[in-house]
Amino acid sequence: MIVVLLFLMATNGKATNIVWHKSSVGKLHRQELLQQKGCVIWITGLSGSGKSTLACALCQALYSRGKLTYILDGDNVRHGLNRDLSFKAEDRAENIRRIGEVAKLFADAGLICIASVISPYRRDRDACRTLLPEGDFIEVFMDVPLQICESRDPKGLYKLARAGKIKGFTGIDDPYEPPLNCELVLPQKGNNYASPCEMAETVISFLEEKGFLQA
Repeated sequence: MIVVLLFLMATNGKATNIVWHKSSVGKLHRQELLQQKGCVIWITGLSGSGKSTLACALCQALYSRGKLTYILDGDNVRHGLNRDLSFKAEDRAENIRRIGEVAKLFADAGLICIASVISPYRRDRDACRTLLPEGDFIEVFMDVPLQICESRDPKGLYKLARAGKIKGFTGIDDPYEPPLNCELVLPQKGNNYASPCEMAETVISFLEEKGFLQA
């Protein structure tokens, strides 16, 4: 008797002959253990808009509530995982793709992943959204005008861009495409801006409303 074994090998990108191995412990089990639901909070906006400050305030506020989070900060990720990438258009897209894939893994682990990245192009942010189940990608737009961000200039990058020492800088000689249908917009509050803690509470209220802070 001749037994013919047929192996169905997957092809994904440049990788071939790979098979997905499923674990008996899945996302629902991990969420039950953590008493929260995994998701990605994607904070986008111009440099100097307060993304990282909000991410840290949100992380601290959720920690105080006993919720497990992890921050993927744009600059921090470029110190390791994405250290091989430049700021050319194709590398920027790859930078966001990688962050999106890592954020997806954190969410699958049951964590509330906070991604704080400029991510200037809608197509790249939308591509990250499609990686997760519907509703698990929460886009937060820091709607702070360019002139305000430039006046803050915490890293001195706008000054360098205006002097021509940095090319392709978002908001100066490269575009930023604001979200069209994001979950949250954190705009100016009258003539003053809401504090990071106030903005964090706005995000937490959204998470509570959508049931992410319980299993």
